[in-house]
Amino acid sequence: MQSNSLWGGRFQEQIASTALEYTESLAVDAAMLTEDIWGSKAHVIMLGANGIIDDEDTRAILSGLESARREVDENTFTLDVADEDVHMNVERYVTSRHGKRGARMHTARSRNDQVITDTRLHTRGLILGIEREVIALQDTLLTLAADHTDTLSMGYTHTQHAQPITIGYWATAYVGMFRRDLVRLRNAYRSTDINPLGAGALAGTSFPTDRRLTTELLGFADVQENGLDAVSSRDFGLEFLSALAILVSNISKIAEEIVYWSTHEFRLVEVADGYAMGSSMMPQKKNPCVAELIRGKTGKVYGRLVELLTMMKGIPTGYNRDLQEDKPPIWEASASAASTIRTLNGLLSTLRFNPDRMRELAHKNFALATEVADYLVKTQNIPFRECHRIVGETVGSLYRRNLTFENVEETVQALAAAGAKVTAEEIAPVLDPVVSVNSHTSLGGTAPAEVLRMIKAERERLEEHTHDVDAREERISSAFRGTEAISAAVIAGSGVQAAVAQWRGESQ
Repeated sequence: MQSNSLWGGRFQEQIASTALEYTESLAVDAAMLTEDIWGSKAHVIMLGANGIIDDEDTRAILSGLESARREVDENTFTLDVADEDVHMNVERYVTSRHGKRGARMHTARSRNDQVITDTRLHTRGLILGIEREVIALQDTLLTLAADHTDTLSMGYTHTQHAQPITIGYWATAYVGMFRRDLVRLRNAYRSTDINPLGAGALAGTSFPTDRRLTTELLGFADVQENGLDAVSSRDFGLEFLSALAILVSNISKIAEEIVYWSTHEFRLVEVADGYAMGSSMMPQKKNPCVAELIRGKTGKVYGRLVELLTMMKGIPTGYNRDLQEDKPPIWEASASAASTIRTLNGLLSTLRFNPDRMRELAHKNFALATEVADYLVKTQNIPFRECHRIVGETVGSLYRRNLTFENVEETVQALAAAGAKVTAEEIAPVLDPVVSVNSHTSLGGTAPAEVLRMIKAERERLEEHTHDVDAREERISSAFRGTEAISAAVIAGSGVQAAVAQWRGESQ
């Protein structure tokens, strides 16, 4: 019995049901249905514009593709697992309505270059969506920073008291991290925004195709020239997943801080009720479960990156069916990251800080020891390493007597015993965490004036990136509208070349 698959001319038997079930990819491919129809329209317009198929064939195929697009928009397009993937489903739809004319739509094209075109088109949109989420998160952090430029807090190293800082300073630290995430995402977008359509199975084609035209119609920035490279490469997906992995790592860092800052021992923040959960047994509990899940789901994105890396390392050049498995990691990691960013944004927007507790901790545990050492360097011309020893001995002496820097007279005495003579009047301002924070005016320091400068600079960078995202989205939308306009003109009776020329003239 002859195979009835669109590729089945060589085969005398139908594909086994178990093999069909194992190899079909509709559940994953369905996400690319709109992109597949768009890519097919662009390809058919190119075929018609270059005389590879005539205007009547072009008109018939575009009419079938337009009907398919309307059904997709209306959620009535039916996918049949017997046709394995969205590409064959769309082609079957067109050929079932337009017969031999419809059968010409796959001329000079392979599923190899078709699927990677669809994947790049869809991934391009996913990256832009993630960038939008990060931009919104940045906006929240910058607002938080501006609201708390003077809110005294404690900076930690090794989860131990280090030096006093402000919450505004802490927030701008994350702004810097996420800014670099945006740069990585933009770079991943640039690697993705390259047109593989026209590569054929791997070696191009003998038909007189115009890959520049499909590049314009699909809004790609450039052509991926080498056909073998075009159908083999998934490094753009690896780059996107790498950027996502670093992004969720930074997100997990902030979630971790919220988890332990919200403990009774720290009491620096309180998570809003809408982002906390209780215990089924202990009535008093208010658990930061959302922050914990944000931290926990980081591994999901890491796993998807490792999955794709592992798959790619064993594949020779040319298309191999392993590559069918490239899309689930990209789709799943993107969806997980997007929901995580949105959730963190809501959590931060409602987070309540405890300034009294923060101010209390800023006075404790000798957090101003470095400030004292710096003061001795400036006023007594003692080398820093010697000042480090003097202050270290002073801290040890006070600690063993259960005293702190708040005991100013005892601090003066301990400093004198260690080799530095100062008066209480001299040292008292140095032991004030507010004075310490305000004095750290070096570039990137924690002084409120410097934090305000960083907020302004980061706002400008964020606006620039937002404009860049707007421009990339508009380029895609413009290309889609152009493809639709040419298709509509041809269906209405215009010649393909005339419709393309008119579109190009209007888009100049």
